[in-house]
Amino acid sequence: MQPEEVSITVNGRPVRVAAGTSIAAALLMAGEPSRFSVTGEARAPLCGMGICMECRVTVNGVPHRRSCLLTCASDMEVVSE
Repeated sequence: MQPEEVSITVNGRPVRVAAGTSIAAALLMAGEPSRFSVTGEARAPLCGMGICMECRVTVNGVPHRRSCLLTCASDMEVVSE
């Protein structure tokens, strides 16, 4: 049985979300960008299915993970790229 909520860290800030929530949705709910453009502009998920690559984040130290394809897990650390 899954917990009803999980706690993750987004850019150093604790965030609680419902179990089964994608990292992309958690970023949007937390008001955090997924990455920054080369000019410093905050970017957010666009397609929601892993094609556009706008949702890339570092997850537990692994860069360039597509947040729309990953589900939040307890104690996960997410950092905007």
